[in-house]
Amino acid sequence: MSETFKEIRARAEAHHGGAKAVDARLADFADAPDPASLPDDRILAEMSKRVFQAGFVWKIIESKWPGFEEAFDGFDIAVNSEMSEARLSALLADTGIIRNKPKILAVRDNARLVEQMTALDGSAGRFIAKWDAADQIGLLDYLKKHGNRLGGLTGQYFLRFVGRDGFVLSKDVTSALKAAGVIDGPATSKTALAKIQAAFNRWGEESGQSQTAISRTLALSVGPKA
Repeated sequence: MSETFKEIRARAEAHHGGAKAVDARLADFADAPDPASLPDDRILAEMSKRVFQAGFVWKIIESKWPGFEEAFDGFDIAVNSEMSEARLSALLADTGIIRNKPKILAVRDNARLVEQMTALDGSAGRFIAKWDAADQIGLLDYLKKHGNRLGGLTGQYFLRFVGRDGFVLSKDVTSALKAAGVIDGPATSKTALAKIQAAFNRWGEESGQSQTAISRTLALSVGPKA
């Protein structure tokens, strides 16, 4: 039997100086955007930023991001869903971006994914917002299967940054899930992900907290005390 959320929260408070300190850290996520309010070009921009940040120094991507916006025409969906050889060659020569061919092609493929989601729900943001809140693993699986390079943490961070409520299985969160008795190995198999989703749903019902807040509380519950 896994721990209750009350037990996890108590450990987070013990590590970080009490309830007020934990609440202050959780407040950082209180102003997250509503995915349904985001235009399709911003959805593609966030997908692309997380793809380029994967395995790279995030600050470098952030510092170069104006160059990405310019190179990819503000992440216009129609422009990026069709990428000719000439356009690809120009992007591979553009010093304003990270010239990684597979990741550049992922922009094209994920523009097509945005088109697909828009066709289903009117906009990609509405598609994301309408997905069952108790089934993040289903949405992540959709992104992985229909997008390019959106599996694992990349997809999780993408959803976090567009305001979708959910977990991010960082090193600390995974460690906390093991400590809580939810999983006993990597947080990557279908079986493990199903257990994780069930635990988050249960903790949400117990606490009334968002899955984002639960995820952050888990991360705060491990490691050395402050």
